[in-house]
Amino acid sequence: MKLYADSADTAQVVPMLRDGLIRGVTTNPSIIARDGLTRNDLPRLYDEFGAAGADEIFMQATGGSRAELLADASRIADFGHRIVVKVPATPDGFRVARELQQRDVRVLLTAVYSLAQATFAAALGVDYVAPYFGRLVDSGEDGLSKVSNMTQVLSSTRTRVLVASVRSPNAAATLALNGVSHITADVPVLLAMMLDPATEQSAAEFERVAGESSHRSAGTEH
Repeated sequence: MKLYADSADTAQVVPMLRDGLIRGVTTNPSIIARDGLTRNDLPRLYDEFGAAGADEIFMQATGGSRAELLADASRIADFGHRIVVKVPATPDGFRVARELQQRDVRVLLTAVYSLAQATFAAALGVDYVAPYFGRLVDSGEDGLSKVSNMTQVLSSTRTRVLVASVRSPNAAATLALNGVSHITADVPVLLAMMLDPATEQSAAEFERVAGESSHRSAGTEH
């Protein structure tokens, strides 16, 4: 199982990387804008996330044409060995993904919404495909079934399903139960995955008992 933070907020992400809680970071233009940054910040983000211990850093290429998309993807790939370049799963995106592979650049095809797209990506041998689970559910589709089918079809290939738009701990757990081993989510979702009220209550009780025991021991020594 590998968990990633879907964020460009270094204040939130860097501590999680330093503590070894996540394997890397995923970003896209919407996330960059949401966190008050621009594409000019991408090299700095790469350096900060890498220094904090990220194994993989996903950054998305953009461009209105195939040539522009490839040029931007090549620029991002030059940031360093931790980069996985994200390209949209459009006809141009598939072609650019293939060109990047031939240059030994790791690639994720993003916004994959159909099993056919995932199958084509696997045929190309890309590293990852990213279906947006929450958006699939929002559209009225059976997102769990679709993502599970992708995972099953790709299980015998080198292409991994990295599920994005995972909006709750329950969603993450359900996806894992159905074979998903790579998940990216917002930091609050990741932090919530570590919490359970019953656990917090038990931990507080352990501390109370330990404290009482320490007081009794101190009294005996005197």
